Amino acid sequence: MMEKNQWHPLALSHDVIDAPLAVRLLEQDLVLWRDTSGRAQAFVDRCPHRGARLSLGRVNEGNLECPYHGWQFADNGQCVKVPAVPGFTPPPQHCVKSFNVQEAYGLVWVQLQAPEGADVPLPVFEAEANDQLRKLNCGPYDVAASAPRIIENFLDMSHFGFVHEGWLGSRDATAMAPYQVEPTPTGVKATGCKAVQPQSNLHSTKPAEVEYTYEVTAPYTALLTKIPEEGSSKQGWHEAIGLFICPVTPDTSRVWFRLAVADFESTDAQLQQFQHTIFTQDQPVLESQLPKPLPLDPRAELHSAADRMSSAYRRYLKASGASFGVC
Repeated sequence: MMEKNQWHPLALSHDVIDAPLAVRLLEQDLVLWRDTSGRAQAFVDRCPHRGARLSLGRVNEGNLECPYHGWQFADNGQCVKVPAVPGFTPPPQHCVKSFNVQEAYGLVWVQLQAPEGADVPLPVFEAEANDQLRKLNCGPYDVAASAPRIIENFLDMSHFGFVHEGWLGSRDATAMAPYQVEPTPTGVKATGCKAVQPQSNLHSTKPAEVEYTYEVTAPYTALLTKIPEEGSSKQGWHEAIGLFICPVTPDTSRVWFRLAVADFESTDAQLQQFQHTIFTQDQPVLESQLPKPLPLDPRAELHSAADRMSSAYRRYLKASGASFGVC
């Protein structure tokens, strides 16, 4: 399964603290915890002794301790202590499966399986390196929709006037001008995407034409940048948003947004509330879509010229061998 080779976000970094945290990825139960050096670790959430959930245990002297019999596991998954048999040295096979972990964009990322002879990088969010932009996360949102459906919605502008009426669009300005789509080494990119929006951001002072750039940088990661026309918002307003999705099951997902904005005045809560308003308008529509998986056969659903980016995303998924959340 191609998806096992990818890096997936599982939790906000600040939510992985002293206590073990239960998470789920690709229908597999995992536990996140931190060792004595503060590094995040990811194990299968099942003790190999009698099958108890390790997430119900605790971190004890830098080891993850099972709640049932107190077996302790080091950061490499090796059992290092069996309290009922103090003199016993656990052999190598007394271990719990562990996974690769990285932290980036305020999130803990896990890779279930590293492909042989290849290094899969984390999805890129270029705005992260821009010191002129403030960064913060929104979410998580638990959504009863497949990860590809959520990505496709993020890439779609023609729903603005209906789902986000009065915010990102209006019913009297729904026509979309042609835009460009091209493949990239990591996915697909759309440029020259324009929309007239009543309130394109928290500081909009009047309706404005906004230019978007969209990019898919991994199967379940998408980015956008948006720049409103001069004089319609806060001077120098620039915004980038990363959409990072954990595919929990083929038709359920956990979603985070990473904001990078030229706004150092608003509170976190104000910026997060604007994004929350937009996404919770999308959520019921996303959860209503059938079939739940995203169809990759171009004949399965109808298309228009406005769907060039979503069609390119579907072709990208098919070419990459995606099998989770698609049909």
